[in-house]
Amino acid sequence: MLTLIVISFLLSAIAVQMFMRRARRHARRYGTDMPQRFHKGHVPRLGGAGMLLGTGVAWLVAGLPSDPFNVNWPLKLSGIALLCIAPAVIAGIVEDLTQRVSVRYRLGITIGSALLLCWLLKLGVARVGIPVIDGWLQAWPWVAMLFAVVAIGGLPHAFNIIDGYNGLAGTVAILVCLAISHVALQVGDRQLAAMVICLVGATAGFLIWNYPRGKIFAGDGGAYVWGMVIALAAVTLVQRHRVVSPWFPMLLLIYPVWETVFSIYRRFVRGQSPGDPDALHFHQLIFRRIVRVAFADDEARQLLARNNRTSPYLWIFAALTVVPAVLFWNNTPVLMAFSALFVATYVAAYFMIVRFKVPRWLRP
Repeated sequence: MLTLIVISFLLSAIAVQMFMRRARRHARRYGTDMPQRFHKGHVPRLGGAGMLLGTGVAWLVAGLPSDPFNVNWPLKLSGIALLCIAPAVIAGIVEDLTQRVSVRYRLGITIGSALLLCWLLKLGVARVGIPVIDGWLQAWPWVAMLFAVVAIGGLPHAFNIIDGYNGLAGTVAILVCLAISHVALQVGDRQLAAMVICLVGATAGFLIWNYPRGKIFAGDGGAYVWGMVIALAAVTLVQRHRVVSPWFPMLLLIYPVWETVFSIYRRFVRGQSPGDPDALHFHQLIFRRIVRVAFADDEARQLLARNNRTSPYLWIFAALTVVPAVLFWNNTPVLMAFSALFVATYVAAYFMIVRFKVPRWLRP
C-alpha cells in the first residue's frame, strides 16, 4: 500500500508541476469578475489532470496479473473503472481550459459516467438503514442502481462546491479516503483500500504545489476525480459488506453533500438558478467574516495569506464528521444521529455568521 502511495504521489507531483509551468496562458481565460474568485493573478486550474494521471497509473500497476501488492485487483476491473471515470474528468478539464462547458452539460457527463460504472460493475444502493425503504430497494433493483447513479454522478459537483480555497477540498478528500481505507481493511477488502490509497497519494502530490503557495488549483477536473473515485469506493464498500452501515459514507461525506443541498435551497429561495455561482458558501463566509485581514506587501500576498488561513477552519469542521464515522462505522442509529447533529450545527453556524454573531473564541 505504501508503494502505491509513493507511485501515485510522484506521478501526480511531477505531472502537476509540468501543467503548472505550461498552462499559465490558459489561466488568463478565467474571468477576474467571478464571484467565487478569491485570489490575484492567473493561476492554472489543471491539478485534476495530474491527479487523474497519478491515480490512473497507480490503479493499473496495482492490477498487474502478478498481483505485486497483494490487493487482488484484476487489471480488467481497474481499467473499466478508469475508462468510465475519464469522460467526466476530461469534461471538467476542458471547462478548466476553456470556461465554455455549461453546468448542465458537465452534470450530464458525470451522470453518464456514473451510469456506465453502475451498469458495467453492477453497482446499486440496496440499503439505506430504513427497513421499509430497504425492502423497496431490494424489490426494485433498478431503483437501487438509480440511487447509486445519483450518488456517483452528484458527489463530484459537491466537491466542486467546497473547492474554494487552497488545500480545502484536497485535505477533505484525503481525510475521507483514509477513513474509507481504514474501514475497508477492517472488513478485509484490500482492493477497495488500494483504490482510495492511490487517490490519497495523487492528492498529496497535488497539495505540495497548491498549499500554501497556491501555484495551481484542482479545478473542476480535480473535484470530479475526488468525487467519482470516493463515491465509487463508498457505494462498492456498502454493497460488498453488509456489516458496514450505509450511513457510514453518508456521515463521512455530509459536509460536501449538505453544502450542496443547502446551496440549492438558498438559491431557490433567492430566485436564482442552482447552477449560478455566488459567494455565499460556508467557506466564503468564514473567509469574509472570521479570518482577519493579513498584512502583506501587496494585495496578492494578502489574499493568499487569508486564503490559506481559511482552510484549517473547514478541515476541523470536516474532521468532526470523519472521526465519529470511523468510530461507529457499523452502527446505523449513531451515524444517523451524528448526521442530524451536523446538519443542525451547520445551519446554526451559517446563520450565526450571516448575522455577525460570531463568538470571540472563533476569531484568531
